[in-house]
Amino acid sequence: VVVLLISLFTNTDLTGLIGGGTGGGPQSGGEAIANCETGADANSDDSCRLAAASLNIDQFWQERLDGYREPQLIIVDQSTGTSCGTASNATGPFYCPPDETVYVDPTFFAILREQYDTTAGPLAQLYVLAHEYGHHVQNLTGVMEQYPNNGTGPDSNGVRTELQADCFAGAWVAAAGDQVDEDGTPYLQPPTAQQVNDALAAAAAVGDDHIQAESGRGINPESWTHGSSEQRRRWFDAGREGGVNACDTFAVAGQDL
Repeated sequence: VVVLLISLFTNTDLTGLIGGGTGGGPQSGGEAIANCETGADANSDDSCRLAAASLNIDQFWQERLDGYREPQLIIVDQSTGTSCGTASNATGPFYCPPDETVYVDPTFFAILREQYDTTAGPLAQLYVLAHEYGHHVQNLTGVMEQYPNNGTGPDSNGVRTELQADCFAGAWVAAAGDQVDEDGTPYLQPPTAQQVNDALAAAAAVGDDHIQAESGRGINPESWTHGSSEQRRRWFDAGREGGVNACDTFAVAGQDL
């Protein structure tokens, strides 16, 4: 498995950044993560990788969105209650707007591998995280209020919302290797072509048409809530190539979405 290195944390004590913070810092089951102390932890442990990457994603949005405030990240252990219902690996990662919190159970990635035939490697995991942070940005900027999720279909508000979050994730992936700490050290090494392909495969695996086909049902675009595999890959790439400004999915005609 190709490892996405989080260079900032190499030979660095993470406890002050991840384990001992307040406010929106990453937590596990409601308690601050205590076992994420080094860059090696972030490279080898899914929970530490997600926690470390969340710091990078926060910086990305702080530099691009006035008034950005960090969401809370909860690393779920088995299940936990939220204002949006129960969070577990069965529900998959999600963002809860009333809580301004992203919930991720890392065992979800094993489900991706087993049920949807995808590698779900390090960059794919971070794509999923960045997608959920994209929903937080939509909440902060009023997108969710302006375009309520009130239906299904290939060009519904719900699909446009999800594709925009995919695009935001792609924009972050493209910029992650350019972000540096106070000493000029990159947070992340630039992703390899193999890692990008892994992330694209994860995006395709959670396309509505792929999920319907895998379940043995016929493909029914009118029931879509997240977009097709092709759409999700394409909008992820749109963000990688054009940045955040390329992500206005609500301005695109339905046939071009």
